[in-house]
Amino acid sequence: MKAETQEISIPPTPAGSDDLSNLMRQYGCGPIPFTGTDSAFYERHLVFDNIIELLAAGPRERFEAFARSVRDILSQRWVHTEKAYARADPKRVYYLSMEFLIGRSLANNVTNLLLDPVAQEAVKQEKIDWFELLEQEPDAGLGNGGLGRLAACFLDSMATMQIPAMGYGLRYEYGIFKQTIQDGWQREVPDNWLRRPDPWEVVRPCEKVEVKLNCSFEMRGGNLRAIIGQPSSLIGIPFDRPVVGYGGKTINTLRLWAAAAHDYFNFQEFSSGDFVGALAETLEAESLTRVLYPDDSTSQGQGLRFMQEYFLVACSLADLVRRFQASNTDWSALPGKVAIQLNDTHPALAVPELMRILLDEAHLGWDEAWDLTQKTLGYTNHTLLPEALEKWPLAWFEIMLPRQLQIILEINRRFLDTVRNRFLGDEGRVQRVSLVEEGAQRKIRMANLAIVGSHSTNGVAAIHSRLLRTTTVKDLAEIYPERFSNKTNGVTPRRWVLLANPALAHVITQAIGDGWITDLGELGKLKPFADDKGFRDSFRKAKREAKSQFATWLKSTSGQTVDTDTIFDCQIKRIHEYKRQLLNALRIVVLYNRLRENPKLAMAPRTFFFAGKAAPAYQLAKLIIKFIENLAGTIDGDPAMRGRLKVLFLPEYDVSLAERLIPASDVSNQISTAGYEASGTSNMKFMMNGALTIGTRDGATIEMAQEAGVENFFLFGLTAEQVTGSRGWYNPHWHYEHEPETREALDLIFSDYFSRNEPGVFAPLYGTLLTHGDHYMHLADLKSYLEADQQLRELYADSDEWMRKAIMNVASSGKFSSDRTIAEYAAGIWNAKPCPVN
Repeated sequence: MKAETQEISIPPTPAGSDDLSNLMRQYGCGPIPFTGTDSAFYERHLVFDNIIELLAAGPRERFEAFARSVRDILSQRWVHTEKAYARADPKRVYYLSMEFLIGRSLANNVTNLLLDPVAQEAVKQEKIDWFELLEQEPDAGLGNGGLGRLAACFLDSMATMQIPAMGYGLRYEYGIFKQTIQDGWQREVPDNWLRRPDPWEVVRPCEKVEVKLNCSFEMRGGNLRAIIGQPSSLIGIPFDRPVVGYGGKTINTLRLWAAAAHDYFNFQEFSSGDFVGALAETLEAESLTRVLYPDDSTSQGQGLRFMQEYFLVACSLADLVRRFQASNTDWSALPGKVAIQLNDTHPALAVPELMRILLDEAHLGWDEAWDLTQKTLGYTNHTLLPEALEKWPLAWFEIMLPRQLQIILEINRRFLDTVRNRFLGDEGRVQRVSLVEEGAQRKIRMANLAIVGSHSTNGVAAIHSRLLRTTTVKDLAEIYPERFSNKTNGVTPRRWVLLANPALAHVITQAIGDGWITDLGELGKLKPFADDKGFRDSFRKAKREAKSQFATWLKSTSGQTVDTDTIFDCQIKRIHEYKRQLLNALRIVVLYNRLRENPKLAMAPRTFFFAGKAAPAYQLAKLIIKFIENLAGTIDGDPAMRGRLKVLFLPEYDVSLAERLIPASDVSNQISTAGYEASGTSNMKFMMNGALTIGTRDGATIEMAQEAGVENFFLFGLTAEQVTGSRGWYNPHWHYEHEPETREALDLIFSDYFSRNEPGVFAPLYGTLLTHGDHYMHLADLKSYLEADQQLRELYADSDEWMRKAIMNVASSGKFSSDRTIAEYAAGIWNAKPCPVN
C-alpha cells in the first residue's frame, strides 16, 4: 500500500550552511548543480544510468539517481580523507565486527553532509515524493541486533570525531531473514536486500585478498561439506561504503568482504553438459557470505559460521597489514600505527592469524610476535550468557586451520606454564583459564583466546564490566587485572535525534543552540527548562507530532490504526527469554483482567507495541511471539477494551522502524532479568527522545537512572545479586499460590482463553514459568512490575509533571552519546588521535 505523501523533514542546520554554492565547493563539486538542468547530477544519473526519459523514471530509479548524486558530492571528500591518512600516516583504528546494522543511508548521509537545503530544493524542484523516495532503499541486511547497531554508531562517531578508522565486516547477500506473521506465528523469508543495485557501495577488485584453507568444500544434498586433505583458497573481494562524519569533513570507510572463487571454471564439464559441476567451486565459495547468521542449530550451520569468522579475520588482517607495510618497514612500529578492536568473540581468530602473519610471513621470533599481537589487539565483550561465549571444536581447526591450531596450542602451553608457576597446585584454575576445554569433544574457548591474546578487555556497562570481572571470567581477570576496563555503550545523536526526531531536535536547538549535535553533554542545559511552561508545551507538541507521523506511517504501510491520545508503551528488541517479553505480556494480561472485572476502573488508555525477531531455531521465542499475537487478537475482539487497551506486534523490526517508533514512544520497557543484559542501546535512544523508562536495574539502565535521578525512572524487580542469591531456593509456585493476580493471569492463559481454536498451544509456557523453575524469574518480578506500572499511570495523569520528567531524561542523556564512548576507547585503549582532513 503506497504511503501518503509527506513534506520533507529538514533537521536543524548549522548557521552558514545555507550558502549552497560554498557548500558544494567544500565537496569539490565545481559548477555542477545537484538538480535542475540536463547536466545536473540527478538528471544525468536518472537518464544515463537507466537509459530512459526523465518522465519514465519510477520511484526506484529516482532513489538510485538521488543516492548516486549524493555519492558524487561526497566522493572527492572521500578520496581526500584517504589521501590525508596516507600523507600523515597516523595510527589507524580497525573495527572488526560480524555485524553492522547501518539501516538506510540516504537520509543519514544527506544530514551528515549538511545537504538538507540541497535536498529540500531538489525535492521541490523535481516534485519528488521524499517519503516514497526514502522507502525505496532497503535496510542493509548486515546485522541483526544491538551488537551491529552499536558498531554502526561507533563508525558514525569515529568519522565525526575525525579519527582515522575503518570498519571491517562481511557483505552478506541476504540479511538474517524478513519476518512475516502468519496465524500469529513468525515465518522467515529471505531478505534479498541486494536484489537491486546498491548505489553506495564501490567494489575494489584490485584489492582482493586470497585466503588459504587446508581443505576444500563441496555442495552435497544442499549442504556445504569439507573435503579433508585437499587444500584450497577463497578470494575476498572488498566492497567499500562511505561513512560520513557530521559536517562532511571526514569520510571514513566500511569495507565489506564478499567471498568468491578464482576466476575460472571447468570448461570441459560445462561443454559436456554438467553446468552445475562446472560452476560448483564458484557456488561453494559464494555460499560463504550468502547469509547473515546461518542456522546454528545444525553442525553444518555452525561450521559455516566458523568459516565466516575466519574469512572476515583473514581478509581484514591481510588488508590492514598491506596498508601498514605501504608506509612502514619496521614491524616493531605495528602497535603504534594499528589498533584492532574485536567486537565480541566473533573475530577472536585474529589472535592466531596475526601471530601466523608475524611468524610465517614477517619471520619474527615468537616473543616479539606475541608482544606485537597483544599490543595491537583489543577485545570488547558483549555478553555474560554462557552460550554466547563461543567455543569451536578443536577438530575443525585440525581440518581447516591446522597452522592456526598449532599457534593456539603453543600460546596455551606457554600461558598455562605461567599460571602454574604463579598459582602453585591450583589445577582447577589452570583448567578454567585454559584456551582448550577438555571433554568428549575438545573445544577452543574463543573468549579466553581473545583475553589472553590482547592488551585490553572491556565490558559495555558498569554492571556488565563488574560481573565480567567478578563472575564470568573471574580467574582471567585476577591474572590480568590491568587489562580490564569499562566503556559504557552509546548511540549517535545524529541518527537517533537529529534525523529520527526533527521536531524534538528543533525544540532543543531553539532553546540551547545546535552544539548538542556533536557534544551531547550540552543537553544538560535543558534542565532549567523542565520548569518552563512554554518549553514543556513545545516539548509536548513535538511528542504529539512524532506520534502523529508514526500513526500515519503505520496506517499507510500496514492498514493498522492507533490512537495517538493513548500511552505508547513499547518494548522493541530481539525476542529472548532473558529480555522478558513474556513478563510484559503477563503484565498486560493482569491489566486486562482488572478491566474485565471492573469496567469502570480508571486507567489511562494504552497501546502496547512489541517488535523483534526470534532466531529461526528458537522455538520458545517464537511461541512468545505467538502468545503476544493471540493476546492482541483477543483484546482487539473484546468490545469492552476498545479505546482502553490495544496490543500490536510490529513485524520486521529494523532500524527504519525504530527511527519512527522510538520518537513516538511515551514509555520504554527495559525489563531484562537483572545481570543478563550487557548494556542495551535502545534504552538510550528512548531516553534521548523523551520516553520514560520502566525497567530493572540492569545494563546501562542503572547508569541512566543515576544520570537523570531515580525519581525520574520507574525501577523495579530483583537486583543482579538477588537473582544470583536466590537461585538455590527460588520457587515460582510460591508466587502462583500467594499472589492472586499472578494466579488469575496464569489460569486464564492456560485455560486456553487466548487459544480457543488451538487448545494446549501455550502449554510450553506453563513449563517455562512453573514446571521448569522460571529460570529468568518472570513471576518473581511480576508484582513489582505492576507496582511500578501503577506509579507510571498515576504520573501520566499529571501531564505537566510527566513532561517535566521526560525533559529531565533528555537533559540527562548526554553521557550516552557514542561520541563519549569512542573518546574513551581512543584515549584508554587505542591511543588514537584525530587526523583532520584539510
